Amino acid sequence: MKSTLPEDARKVTGEALQGALVDLIDLSLVAKQVHWNVVGPRFRSVHLQLDEVVTTARKHSDVVAERASAIGVAPDGRASTVASASAIGKVADGWIQDSDVVSTMVKSLSAVIERMRERIRITDEPDPVTQDILIALTADLEKHAWMFQAESV
Repeated sequence: MKSTLPEDARKVTGEALQGALVDLIDLSLVAKQVHWNVVGPRFRSVHLQLDEVVTTARKHSDVVAERASAIGVAPDGRASTVASASAIGKVADGWIQDSDVVSTMVKSLSAVIERMRERIRITDEPDPVTQDILIALTADLEKHAWMFQAESV
């Protein structure tokens, strides 16, 4: 695939998009994992909130991957790639108390948002179109982070 971006801009932008893709895929997997295993008095509200995160992460991962393709960068969402490059830490196995799920999601979202904000910064000059995509997805992630933080006060 050919790109209208100069090679150096395509490289920086492609790396930012690939990193975003990995983080979004892992975020959706983490949210689904804790979704299946949450227990506690706030089960239903946390369970439903997790599905919203999954929907957001999956929607944006498709947009990010398609943007990478559009600029001539092959997106890589393979499990091994995600496992080796994600910013999200290990999630507990088995049943997880609702308060621990909330804490896990606050930490996971914070890690992803921090990296997204760096990607926003580095794509400013080489590709404002990609930067715009990253800004929109970060806004959605920050909304989820706010909602989970409100659950933990």
